[in-house]
Amino acid sequence: MIEKTELNSGWTLTCNDTGRTGLPDAIAATVPGCVNLDLLANRLIADPYVDVNEITNDWIGKTDWTYRCTFEATREDGRVQELVFDGLDTIATIVLNGEEIGRSFNMHRIYRFDVSGLLKTGENELSVTFRSAYAYGAEMEKQYGYRPNNYPGPGNLMRKMACNFGWDWGPTLVTAGIWKPVRLESWDRARLAETRVSATLAGGDGLVKVHARLARHGDAGPCRLVAEIGGVTTTAAIAPGEDMVALEITLPSPQLWWPHHLGAQPLYPLILKLIDEVSGDQLDSFERELGFRSLRLDTAADAHGSAFTFVINDVPLFIAGANWIPDDCFPSRVTAEHYAARIEEAKSANIHMLRVWGGGIFETDEFYEACDRIGMLVWQDFLFACAAYPEEEPLRSEVEAEVRDNVVRLMPHASLVLWNGNNENIWGFDEWGWRPIIKAGESWGLGYYLDLLPRLCCEFDPDRPYYPGSPYSGSMEIAPNADAHGCKHIWDVWNDVGYEVYRNYIPRFCSEFGWQAPANWATIEESVHDQPLTPQSNGVFHHQKATQGNDKLIRGLIGHLPEPKSMEDWHFATQLNQARAIRFAIEHLRSHRDICKGAVVWQFNDCWPVTSWAALDSAGRRKPLWYALKSAYDPRLLTIQPRGDGLAAVAVNERTLFWRAKIAGKRLKLDGSVLAEFEFWRLLCDRFEAKEFPLPSDIVIPGLPKDEVVVVEMLDRRAFHYFVEDIDLNLEAPRLAVDVTGMDGGYAVRVTADNFLKDLCLMADRLDPDAVVDSMLVTLLPGEGHVFAVRTAKAIVAEDITVGTVLRSANDLVAGN
Repeated sequence: MIEKTELNSGWTLTCNDTGRTGLPDAIAATVPGCVNLDLLANRLIADPYVDVNEITNDWIGKTDWTYRCTFEATREDGRVQELVFDGLDTIATIVLNGEEIGRSFNMHRIYRFDVSGLLKTGENELSVTFRSAYAYGAEMEKQYGYRPNNYPGPGNLMRKMACNFGWDWGPTLVTAGIWKPVRLESWDRARLAETRVSATLAGGDGLVKVHARLARHGDAGPCRLVAEIGGVTTTAAIAPGEDMVALEITLPSPQLWWPHHLGAQPLYPLILKLIDEVSGDQLDSFERELGFRSLRLDTAADAHGSAFTFVINDVPLFIAGANWIPDDCFPSRVTAEHYAARIEEAKSANIHMLRVWGGGIFETDEFYEACDRIGMLVWQDFLFACAAYPEEEPLRSEVEAEVRDNVVRLMPHASLVLWNGNNENIWGFDEWGWRPIIKAGESWGLGYYLDLLPRLCCEFDPDRPYYPGSPYSGSMEIAPNADAHGCKHIWDVWNDVGYEVYRNYIPRFCSEFGWQAPANWATIEESVHDQPLTPQSNGVFHHQKATQGNDKLIRGLIGHLPEPKSMEDWHFATQLNQARAIRFAIEHLRSHRDICKGAVVWQFNDCWPVTSWAALDSAGRRKPLWYALKSAYDPRLLTIQPRGDGLAAVAVNERTLFWRAKIAGKRLKLDGSVLAEFEFWRLLCDRFEAKEFPLPSDIVIPGLPKDEVVVVEMLDRRAFHYFVEDIDLNLEAPRLAVDVTGMDGGYAVRVTADNFLKDLCLMADRLDPDAVVDSMLVTLLPGEGHVFAVRTAKAIVAEDITVGTVLRSANDLVAGN
């Protein structure tokens, strides 16, 4: 059996810049980790997430560093002894007992070095020296020539997390280090060098396919591979000298694995054992939990162009998704528990797909395991984003090695439903001015997306779809960001115009669209100490990485909300506008479910405290956008949309049962008096359908637009329509009553409205930084009430629920302006 010894303790770190003073000769280091975290833990740098400290850290990525440790071992003749690094970031030279054993050039792959001849019985010395990514990038630019890159740094010239070098939501914190575990492995005869496992359906049965490649040592004799799942066992013989084996297992009538909004997620443990046929010894093993589901991506031509529809267990889905970025600039400190909590937050927001974006990393096993357990679909980008990439050596071989490593590692996961070639690179070449920069015959990545990646996916993981890019229209003959084909990104709305322009688009699938807002108030206070806090104060402004981001926040309010006059109003107005913009877009896209089959909002999470497009800020606090997603992605949605010259109530049903209920509506004055009403018995919306109900003319034609609202109800779902934007709506200052009563884990805060209250929010972090509220963006008619459930360990009373600070609404922003 393989013996494994973890080498994750006893490390020290040394700065190799002799001109750098003030650092100890040896700094205590944590493995897995990175240089930046070690310096931070030893109080040798200021926290780069606080104030403008980021800029004082630039020297770290421009410096060479060495990690060292000693470890005890026993040299074992007749056995293979290997050092295994699960992740090295990035350009490294590895030395054992004074001898170089290898070099790394890729953050995204595993490195294995045979040290059988170098290992000593007793104490061994191991060092890993990391070269500056900037210095290596400068060398590579001389070799490859310039390639366009939308962001600073040489991330497109090496295989390193691209957003390390800065993005429009992330800081420039260039890391180096042993970012994943390292160990010494000892084995004899044979081991499983590569194990490819897929789980699919064959009719009503589960089909497991296993392809294994063996590494052998010496005169290894015959072996057998034994596979067991769900009480079914299969064995394959492996003759001496053979290093490949394949087997299949049929599991009768397994329970199906579903995304969480449709069903359960049964997982079946697969156990593989490599057995020596002569001695009966177990030489190696492999275990994974498998889920059984069918999967295809429908891209067939149709009356609207060509589809982009995920079909799981023969059900065409509308995807309720969000983009996922690295959850920390220093990924080694993201734990399994952290992943599970974040993914649970996505599920609670009615998200059932996370797109792992191509400027970050292939996430750790714990991420995908949590998605398997919870029923969260995963769209996985290959790691190419917003840049042109050379296809020459040595980069090409590194790409091939990392793809092989990660496809084989991740392919057993039921949650993983797509390999995507790149993020925005085909679009960039086509529309961002790259063509005249890239010389004739020069590579820029297309060969990866249309040739290398699909070939490798077909070889290793043929049961899972591959798509060349996002956005991409399915053919280089069609503009890559066309509405009628493939997947689309919508960014002109945030960058150039108002969010009402989302209605100009009905794409087949929208894999990116987003709107910015600052982090929650408590998160800002924890990370910025400006006195006073203003949108333009040094720290707040530094934590806004988008070009003209603050200007776009204000421009986005025009025509919707008044320009804020205070920091607190700026904070709430921009958060509210973000929530409304994305809710507006999603409801529009979902109302056209027959054409559009998915919305993947940019973005779900943050990697540091920042003004960004995220729904959950870096502290894990829910922004108002999180609540807007929960509402807009509700499997049963009721929305009011323009249709022709009128309005229609649109019921959208993603549940497995039909939705049949009375639909009723009113046109009201804001004081609650009824001007017109209707009732229809009954509206029937079948499962996986959007059903339109045209509203009567006396409902859709207002008398006094500034003083009227349309309210439509269907069971417990409610939709509103306004004839003018808030800036022109006769919203009065809020008049309300607050009552607070204790409940398990916190308090029930009941708010009763005396006048019309629009998008009422309880900002729980203003009560307690750790508090969480269950609901937000609640609109109340005069006399109506709503109970906010607040989880907190802090004692609160009604007087703490202050209007204008803790309780916010559009009324606050509009009344008196």
